[in-house]
Amino acid sequence: MTLFFYVIIGIITFVAFLHAWAKKEYNLSRTVVINRPKAEVYAFIRQLKKQPLWLPWFLNDPKVVIKFKGEDGKEGASSYWKGSNNVEGIQKIVKVKEGKVFETQLLFIKPYKSLSLNYIAVKEVEPDRTKMVWGVKGVHKFPASVLMLFYGMDRALGKDFEAGLYNLKTYLERKQ
Repeated sequence: MTLFFYVIIGIITFVAFLHAWAKKEYNLSRTVVINRPKAEVYAFIRQLKKQPLWLPWFLNDPKVVIKFKGEDGKEGASSYWKGSNNVEGIQKIVKVKEGKVFETQLLFIKPYKSLSLNYIAVKEVEPDRTKMVWGVKGVHKFPASVLMLFYGMDRALGKDFEAGLYNLKTYLERKQ
């Protein structure tokens, strides 16, 4: 019985060490060049109601329920979603720097609580070409801090970001 308690204490100590050692902050981003004017790209990406047209999580879940509140594209506007895969969250626009930056606060309610900042920045490369950076940053809390040591944010979200940017580029360039 004593050995059992030592093993449990050892496991708890090891997990606590991993949590203390783990990098808590994360910042993941991807970049794409879209063959459309900057103003057009920015006007599209700042609207929460347009996200189901390009975000892979919405496209891959036809039964997702989305509700909107506030004036879309303006600070304070928000969306609530509940997916068929038990994912639930709220996204609120927190910063709109016209023609340059768009930021939202993402609060995941299920399957676990998590708060992060989603950001998009656009820059004109040429009159009809726009460079766009899409990213997310935040802080991992326990137990995510330990899990991400073995899994990583790039592995968790990288392909989804790439798919989303591909969807966005394809959608906007098709409108020509």
